[in-house]
Amino acid sequence: MHVLIHRHERQKPSSPGTLVARAVAGAACHVYQKASRHFSASGLPADAFAADREFWILHPCGEPLPAGPPAAADKRRAGMGILLLDGTWRQAGEMLRTVEGLGRCVRLPDAAAAPSRYWLRDQPEPGHLSTAEALARVFHAVGEPAAAQQLQLHFELHVYAMLLARGKREMAERYLGHSPLLAEGRDALERLHAR
Repeated sequence: MHVLIHRHERQKPSSPGTLVARAVAGAACHVYQKASRHFSASGLPADAFAADREFWILHPCGEPLPAGPPAAADKRRAGMGILLLDGTWRQAGEMLRTVEGLGRCVRLPDAAAAPSRYWLRDQPEPGHLSTAEALARVFHAVGEPAAAQQLQLHFELHVYAMLLARGKREMAERYLGHSPLLAEGRDALERLHAR
């Protein structure tokens, strides 16, 4: 799991890419520098591009994500790597152009196009999701519902805490009213409120 994060996004506390790097075991974060004009694959481990494994680059303009969970015998998908592009939509398009050819560009299935819960920024289209939300849906699509649920809870807490930090208490309460945190993240909410 690799996150290519735009350098302007790296320092933002609201960044879903840095959330993924903190919340997902083994996730590595790589900073994209526009000045370099080309992202070098040297920042990623050599085995990410091994011929015996699949490497996906997640972006809405990719081909549909292969349907169904990976079969146990399918060794290419069993050791699959994923590259997430984290930045504004314009920045993600720029980063995509620099990593073309490093892997297979895929997008979430249309059925996964539920509205974004990333209330910290406006999404230009209904099917556009934050980096963390998209990864949670990839986990679900490849048969890892427990990982999807855990990441979604981290994400929900992240957004709720950021809304509170910005002084948007009423909006935060509306957000929480439709969040799985109420049922599955009570302890985390209590710790947050205790601060």
